[in-house]
Amino acid sequence: VQLVESGGGLVQSGGSRRLSCTASGCSLDDYPIGWFRQAPGMEREGVSAISHDGIAYYMQTVKGRFTISRDNAKKTVYMQMNSLKPEDTADYYCAAADPRARIGLPRVQDYKSWGQGTQVTVSS
Repeated sequence: VQLVESGGGLVQSGGSRRLSCTASGCSLDDYPIGWFRQAPGMEREGVSAISHDGIAYYMQTVKGRFTISRDNAKKTVYMQMNSLKPEDTADYYCAAADPRARIGLPRVQDYKSWGQGTQVTVSS
C-alpha cells in the first residue's frame, strides 16, 4: 500500500491541525495505520495508531489532544491535533502494518509501508 500524508504546516502554540494519510493503489480497509513523528536529531517515535477495525491507541504525550480516525470509503486516516505545543514540532509520517495485524501502541518496527512525511511546526 502506498501512503501520502498531507496537512502539515505552521501553527501557533495552542492551535490545531489535521493531518491526512491517504492510500493509493489499494483499499485501506484491512490495514492498521500508525502515525509517527521525528524531530530534528531525534529518533522516530510513535504517536497514535488505529486498528483495521477502528480501535485507537495514543502515546501518553498526545493523549487527550490528538484524535485518530479513519474513513475507509475515502481510503484516508486522519489525525486531528489540538492544543499543539512547540514540542510537537516534527516531521509526521503515517505507516501501514500488515493487513489485519493486531496492534497496540505504535512501534516503528511493526509498520512496513511508510509515507514521505509532512512537516508540522508549532511556534511559541
